[in-house]
Amino acid sequence: MRKTILALALLIVAGSANAQKPGPDPFADALFDPQLVLRNAEAIGLSQAQRRTIFDELKAAQIALAPLQVEMTEPALELVELLGQTKVDEARVLAKTDQVLRIENEVKKRQTALLVRVKNALTSEQQSKLRALRKATQKGDGDVELRLPN
Repeated sequence: MRKTILALALLIVAGSANAQKPGPDPFADALFDPQLVLRNAEAIGLSQAQRRTIFDELKAAQIALAPLQVEMTEPALELVELLGQTKVDEARVLAKTDQVLRIENEVKKRQTALLVRVKNALTSEQQSKLRALRKATQKGDGDVELRLPN
């Protein structure tokens, strides 16, 4: 039961933007998942210097994101506990939601910075090749399989 409530709370907090299925993701079209870049390094002619830059940026992002993910755990668990009560205190739930969303916003900003740095490490020709490769691997329903780094 506790796992179900936790999953529900995290879906509410982290997935509220997905309540209405939006159209194509303009960020996914404009930016490149580091995994996609590295998987296709040879195909796009990624240099050793570019590869090193991307690895360094990934490492820096992981170091920066780890404390934020830990920081988000306690308020998320507290939110789950609040939502699990028979009578839910709306004001406390909203305050805790604000706390979780503040941390999540910082995580997303840092993830976006990583993706921008990866893109800036690529030439325009490499970006064009990646767009073509990504288009070729799109799922049938139009959604692109891209993941932000955790």
